Amino acid sequence: MRPTLLCLLTLFAMAQTKAQSPNPDVHYHLGPDSLVEDGVPKGEIKGPFTLPSQTYPGTQHTYWIYVPAQYDPSVPASLMIFNDGQAFMAPEGDLRAQNVMDNLIYRREIPVMIGVFINPGRRPDQPEPNLHEWGDRTTNRPTEYNSLDDRYARVIVDELLPVLYKDYNISKDSERHGIGGASSGAIAAFTVAWERPDQFRKVLSIVGSFTNLRGGDAYPDMILKAERKPIRIFLQDGRNDNRSLKPDGIYDQRRDWFYQNVRMMKALTEKGYEVNYTWGMNKHGSKMGGAIMPSMMRWLWRDQPVSTDPHDMVERSFQEPVAKK
Repeated sequence: MRPTLLCLLTLFAMAQTKAQSPNPDVHYHLGPDSLVEDGVPKGEIKGPFTLPSQTYPGTQHTYWIYVPAQYDPSVPASLMIFNDGQAFMAPEGDLRAQNVMDNLIYRREIPVMIGVFINPGRRPDQPEPNLHEWGDRTTNRPTEYNSLDDRYARVIVDELLPVLYKDYNISKDSERHGIGGASSGAIAAFTVAWERPDQFRKVLSIVGSFTNLRGGDAYPDMILKAERKPIRIFLQDGRNDNRSLKPDGIYDQRRDWFYQNVRMMKALTEKGYEVNYTWGMNKHGSKMGGAIMPSMMRWLWRDQPVSTDPHDMVERSFQEPVAKK
């Protein structure tokens, strides 16, 4: 049998198997914590705003700001930033982070926080990313998110934070700063914390691209060799993520998303990091990550102050909106 024919037969067999296999993503659904709940005060999303970049000359970042109904300008708020902001804030998307924050803040399960949804950088002539094209082929996303250097961290710390501090009373305590993302946005979130743990110490990672797109598979070895950093991270991935199995039988372990996420978990655990993780059956995407995002947020932000005084009726009540002045 000629090799070309064998390859075609293999492709055909793989296509048949794929067609017959159930889609594992259909088993992941958003729960009530990710949906609009009656009686829960809604935060306001402001924007879009444009942030010109000095780190990547000629590009700009579009971002939106979530201000919870409970935000009090006289009280420092926590901060959570989401890369690929358009996907995390999409009202009909898989993640709906603004609903998660509305619900959990109201029930005092996470602290009052300002949320920022920031898109990857782009030139003014390039289109804004959307749910169908996150920007890998149309923006600066591959360079910003997948490169193992401090440039994207400089965008967040040196360019974005000063603007936020100017308009909002945000705590400057790095323990109260979190950043998250999905796929390449997840490795970018980890890189920001890795490069600047003095500013960000909480990382939410959904199907993180800790793979050899631009050397991201080096992180486990880097983690083991470096002094432990004060980072808390929640990793999520699925067994049906991109596995780098090719029809010709070649397997590239460095491009296996699930394998590399497990490597990350093992390295972080061995080094003594605060790490939580869960492995599902999902493909590459945000179906499972969206379904469990409320739990991820609770775990990341579990150390907010709490009163155990049974007479503290403020602590025992829901977090109501702040009266507008």
